[in-house]
Amino acid sequence: MVSKAQWKYVRISPRKLRQVANLVRGMEVNKAFATLPFIPKKGAPILHKVLKSAVANALTNENIRVHQDELYISKLMINEAPRLKRWRAISRGRAVLYYHRFSHIIMELDNMENISKKKK
Repeated sequence: MVSKAQWKYVRISPRKLRQVANLVRGMEVNKAFATLPFIPKKGAPILHKVLKSAVANALTNENIRVHQDELYISKLMINEAPRLKRWRAISRGRAVLYYHRFSHIIMELDNMENISKKKK
């Protein structure tokens, strides 16, 4: 693991984010930067922002010298955060419970050289 970025309590459901995350998981960073702006989903700009943060963390790390071309997304987890419970009024004076779902995003970047080491 070269760098890590996380965004907690994102106001989007994990199911919507996972659709985009499955497309990007395992990609090289430059390829992911080229792909994310053209994905017509709500989660694409959110993952783009997390990816930018992870790359910035990797490039500013003083202990490890790495270039953006050498990085790939080694781990991308979308977890469910606590939900907000809300009530909606319906007919005949009743109410229905519904949830606002939130997500936690955890992204780790790694060197391309480490792929071959992991396979051995």
